[in-house]
Amino acid sequence: MNKYEELMVRKNEIVLKSVGIDFDKYETGKLSFDYERLMKDVGYTLEEVSEIQKDVGVGSTPLLELRNITKLARKSSRTGKAARIFVKDESCNPSGSFKDRRASISVFDAMKRGYKGVGAATSGNYGAAVASQANIRGLKCIIVNECYDSKKIGQPEILEKGRKCEGFGAEVVRLTVGPELFYTYLKILEDTGYYNASLYSSYGVAGIETLGYEIAEQCMKKLGKEPDAVVITHAGGGNVTGTARGLIKAGAVKTKIIGASVDLSGLHMASDIDFNKKSFTTGHTGFGIPFMTNPDRSDVPRSAARPLRYLDRFVTTTQGEVFWMTEILAQLEGLERGPAGNTSLVAAFAIAQEYEDDAIIVVQETEYTGAGKHLIPQLNFAKENGIKVYVGDPKEQVPGKSIVIPSHPSIISVTDIDMEGLKNSYIKNAINKLTKNIVEQVDIEFLSLETKMAKEKIVEILKQHKVGGI
Repeated sequence: MNKYEELMVRKNEIVLKSVGIDFDKYETGKLSFDYERLMKDVGYTLEEVSEIQKDVGVGSTPLLELRNITKLARKSSRTGKAARIFVKDESCNPSGSFKDRRASISVFDAMKRGYKGVGAATSGNYGAAVASQANIRGLKCIIVNECYDSKKIGQPEILEKGRKCEGFGAEVVRLTVGPELFYTYLKILEDTGYYNASLYSSYGVAGIETLGYEIAEQCMKKLGKEPDAVVITHAGGGNVTGTARGLIKAGAVKTKIIGASVDLSGLHMASDIDFNKKSFTTGHTGFGIPFMTNPDRSDVPRSAARPLRYLDRFVTTTQGEVFWMTEILAQLEGLERGPAGNTSLVAAFAIAQEYEDDAIIVVQETEYTGAGKHLIPQLNFAKENGIKVYVGDPKEQVPGKSIVIPSHPSIISVTDIDMEGLKNSYIKNAINKLTKNIVEQVDIEFLSLETKMAKEKIVEILKQHKVGGI
């Protein structure tokens, strides 16, 4: 047995010590687990989470109306109508993104339990959030990320985020893309005894619930109604899950939950060749779809991010459209925010044109920008890697080969992804994990909740896959 195999044998033991959660106690049927019990066992009420966050300057971010972008949407609309577009300005959090919400609860929990430090495996804004919160709480911090291809060439955005983590005093372990990330991170957790501030833990997702709650609360106070839709940039699923749960807790049960990702179809996220051919490191289909159809592929046995439980609609947009919107946001609204966070704003711009003028659509987040996160270095890097960048119709874009900046606002659009197809893929992935092709009644109930599908439909799909025990 080699070192990798030896470590993997100890995986569950390491995870248990580093997160402090005995995931085995939540297992129920053959493929199901008690998700609501997992979330309840976080041990902090929504009010307590809010107080923890307020204590470190997290949350209570402003809800801003994008009046000029709304006007542009109405001018571009075939009907001349479009919903009012608002944005929750999460860049006002300490490290500059909504990730402070999820990091604040994990780091608080680590401090409360007596851990000396925290760790996270991430190439994104979450690393900066964990490092920032660790500073506030007096804990050490290690961030592990994939930032290079095999030639040690790193993407501007990832390198920028790594520098920000170091600016907050974290130790950053930089890796080349590939399978060594999870092994390296597990080894660090075992060697240090640090707390695993996982993106996918119940603590992190509980921290995002305040975001959804605030949106509903602010809309009622400012507008006298709940939002008709909230558009959420979707990657690993925690953003969608936490925001939706917060909206539900606030009573906004009629608000449509819409996920949006950048279309990077055809590019493999673990490919050394494809690594620097993409200009988005998060909020894209390379994460969005795999984590939607197989959420437990994360660094904890059971992910608290379960997007299919909450999504009413899932759409994609293009890299060029997001870069265009980043410029529009700055020039029309005076807000310079990071490109990845504007994925949901592009979607909202197009979707708003499906609504009447009195409807309300909220873009759920913004993120900080600057240096390598700005669109100019990203586009220059794309050109250096042979990507053709030009102005035209975004529908012409081929991920990894071209980035097309829209020539006119009227051609901004979204592509709807078949939700039923995603749900079927989820069920198929769940079935593949069965040791025997048999399920129990509790599994049928679980799959129904996981996919928002009727139990009768679940039974029908299971029979198609020749699953027994029904």
